[in-house]
Amino acid sequence: MARQWLDLHRLTWSETHYVREKRNLEKDLFPYLGARNISTIKPIDLLAAIKRVEDRGVSDVPHRVLLTARGVWQYAVATGRAERDITGDIKKAIKPSIKKNHPAITDPSELAGLLKASMAYRGGPVMRVALRIAAILFQRPGNLRSMRWADVDLESGLWSIPSEDMKRTKEQKINGQSHVVPLPRQAVAMLKDLYPLTGSGEYVFPGLRDRKIPMSEAGVNAALHAMGYKGRHCWHGYRATGRTILRQVLKYPADVIEAQLAHAVPDSLGRA
Repeated sequence: MARQWLDLHRLTWSETHYVREKRNLEKDLFPYLGARNISTIKPIDLLAAIKRVEDRGVSDVPHRVLLTARGVWQYAVATGRAERDITGDIKKAIKPSIKKNHPAITDPSELAGLLKASMAYRGGPVMRVALRIAAILFQRPGNLRSMRWADVDLESGLWSIPSEDMKRTKEQKINGQSHVVPLPRQAVAMLKDLYPLTGSGEYVFPGLRDRKIPMSEAGVNAALHAMGYKGRHCWHGYRATGRTILRQVLKYPADVIEAQLAHAVPDSLGRA
């Protein structure tokens, strides 16, 4: 049942989502329930499997595994292989997950300190530019670290992130438009300075040991830790920094900020 459910959705899910759902099944459900006919599995049986995940001390993963199970059971009910979805019976028996936000500086005076520390950072030139440009563009770390020279137009001051690289559904990746990020003159100047160092390769910010792959997110966070910002700010935190200060302090229109962040607008009129 689970593999049929996976196959049914593979064409519409992103590869990342498919791999996560498959991992939830193969690691946390198949070892305990995989050989059972789905119509014979009781809520207490499913709960026992989820509790094993809970015992690993990862607060959010049990809920993700339960969501995966819910998809399988709902498919089984729809196709007549199970009488009802039992996943709702055990939802209240799982420890609630406590969502933690990425640490981020949202006070302008503290941001000034972070920017000064980034300017003075004694690491390599690639890392220095990555730290400084993150505070200007506040894009997702995965997109920023995998920025390609082919997608950057320094003359026009534009960076076009291909749709397939964005955080979207598979259908949106295929049919969506590129996310175009305006590059202010400060960002253009930094990239022009960096071009002689990395412009012969694919990535603007290549890995330290292997220039054929982009730099790691862990490397940037390690630089922030070395600057004294562990637990106070992370690379992903620049997005919250930009959104909060631009809106609450500088009073920029929310739609402009959301467009820069590549956040989906819920209604079609708003998207237009």
